[in-house]
Amino acid sequence: MNGKIAFFGGIYNNYLALETAIADAHGRDISQIYCLGDLGAFGPHPDRVFPLLIENGIQTVQGNYDHSIGHALEDCQCGYSDPRDNHFASLSYAYTLENTSPEYRDWMKQLPAEIRFTWQNRSVLLCHGSPRKTNEFLWESTTSTAFLERLADEQDADIILGTHTGLHWHRRLENDRHFINVGVLGRPENDGTTNVWYTVLSVEEEEKRPENSSVSVEFIPVRYDYEKLAWEMEAENIPEEFIETIRTGWWTTCLEVLPAKERRAGKY
Repeated sequence: MNGKIAFFGGIYNNYLALETAIADAHGRDISQIYCLGDLGAFGPHPDRVFPLLIENGIQTVQGNYDHSIGHALEDCQCGYSDPRDNHFASLSYAYTLENTSPEYRDWMKQLPAEIRFTWQNRSVLLCHGSPRKTNEFLWESTTSTAFLERLADEQDADIILGTHTGLHWHRRLENDRHFINVGVLGRPENDGTTNVWYTVLSVEEEEKRPENSSVSVEFIPVRYDYEKLAWEMEAENIPEEFIETIRTGWWTTCLEVLPAKERRAGKY
């Protein structure tokens, strides 16, 4: 596979951002789009997400949420330990489970836990949280480079891409290897802005290559009709805390899981 490739993470039922991101990617001459899982949660109308992925040929990794919905489990396996986080997670999960059709539950059930391929003579591994565990949180501030080097060695991968945390970041490793959190399309990044993010990989022109690396990692902001999403969330009686995040860009839930540095960057 050659050319530029795009990666979406955490759709969280935000079909409006997904539509916008797909159109944006097509305008950037992207050769293939991948999604790294967690299709439901947070937003309204889960069944509007799946046709967009399927009709656009977007290969998709099974996130913890997708595994739970597909198998109709009791919870989302999100990895939270705080009671408040789990309270809102349970509300979101119950809504998504109830509003996902059997057809798409079956589709999620068969999604792969990882995807591997070769791109520009590099081995690429796509996962949800980490290659070790689907719902593992790998945060920029608390994940050491030594650990990521070891992970790349163990997985025999030049580029590892994940999502799950909701915050995009990139770490260059030795021998032109990379770990990348691709961000999410489902909600803003707890920075007071309403846009969401996806990631594009390409090959740098030789004269522009940083640190002797030929791999370019670009994080793309996606500006979509977030007010329409908020109105639809209100109509579906989705918790006000979730709607506030869509309208303000500040997280009001899933806060306790954040490490200290990432928590201080937010409003709450």
